[in-house]
Amino acid sequence: MDASTASMPLTGIRGLLGRIRPQYFSSTLVTLILVIGQWKYQILGSYVDLALALGSALVTEIVLSLLLRGKFPALVSGYISGNSVAIMSKPQSGLAWPFGVGGAIAVASKYVLTYRGRHLWNPTNFSLCAFLLLAPGSFAILSHEWGNDPRANLVIWIVGLIVVLRAKVLHLTLTYLAAFAVLAVGRAWLRDIPPLAELAPATGVMYQFFVFFMITDPRTIVSKRRDQIVVVILIALLECALRLLNDYQVPGFARFAPAPAMFALFFVGPIAMWWDLRRQAPRA
Repeated sequence: MDASTASMPLTGIRGLLGRIRPQYFSSTLVTLILVIGQWKYQILGSYVDLALALGSALVTEIVLSLLLRGKFPALVSGYISGNSVAIMSKPQSGLAWPFGVGGAIAVASKYVLTYRGRHLWNPTNFSLCAFLLLAPGSFAILSHEWGNDPRANLVIWIVGLIVVLRAKVLHLTLTYLAAFAVLAVGRAWLRDIPPLAELAPATGVMYQFFVFFMITDPRTIVSKRRDQIVVVILIALLECALRLLNDYQVPGFARFAPAPAMFALFFVGPIAMWWDLRRQAPRA
């Protein structure tokens, strides 16, 4: 077999992957996280919770799209948001309504919190942060329940890298991870603790969602590549600041301790999107 013949299957695979929209890679990844997480760690309280989050997200997507846009929507975005809320939400035992409300809030934010036709927040990020701020005593997000099984994490990271490669946003994932690592080592030095203690969160499921879905969301990132990198670094810097403020128990910042990365995106991302849309030429 010559080189050209051997390369034909690879060319065919690349062509097939190139025809698949990035959103479908994202939906595959979130489904993979759901399946592995439930199989290995039982991260869902029950399948009723999943049905509530997913169902409310899809219904909200259909209703708001028909009312506000006059057309039936593509449901892949609602599917991703509903599943993400179901996986990440950890309300007090026995509470089911946060899943249904969370899925609806995530999708509704795309239609309500907009500027010049673009939504400003990543839907899942907005929903989770809103719950953490408004109901901190009864709501949390998934963290150590996932564990750090290297085999499960390896599969998810491989698929996640395919997702960001296909969407051409790998530079955002790598920039954030590099900034996080440098700042984590700096925090460890300041606090005189082992660097691995500060680096460990990057292996958790929250960060898998964060680096593959949230900071890379094509609908909520600024237009220019250079500015995208600057925004991601600003998010990492704010996350670092929130962690240090909590480490030193500065009053008023404990509410951000459960998810400093999520809150950093919650504050920086919409401001960056608003600024980017505002500086662009007004629409006709």
